Amino acid sequence: MLGFVETLVVPGEGDSIAHAQLDWPGGGAVMLGTDRPAGEYQREPGTLGAYLVIDDAGIEALVDRAKAAGARIDLPLRAPEHGGRDVTIASPEGNLWSIGTYPGEAAATTS
Repeated sequence: MLGFVETLVVPGEGDSIAHAQLDWPGGGAVMLGTDRPAGEYQREPGTLGAYLVIDDAGIEALVDRAKAAGARIDLPLRAPEHGGRDVTIASPEGNLWSIGTYPGEAAATTS
């Protein structure tokens, strides 16, 4: 719904996903899997909060896709004081994805 490209899905037991790689068309990726309460990297579903950077030209189309897919929009598209535009969308599990055009600060250089 957000525009990630499914690159790899490793099935788990039943209908679970042991591991998945979703690539972002603008670069980067996210790795994830189904909640496993006894797992080493366990997080309660609905507790993720992530910020995804997108270029300004694609943010409105992303919001339209999310709405069409039935996503819950927690914070509508806005222009925060720190710059750019962003929107916050909740996944079906309740995880919050803030998607915005603010790229953050430039990386520090080392000498």
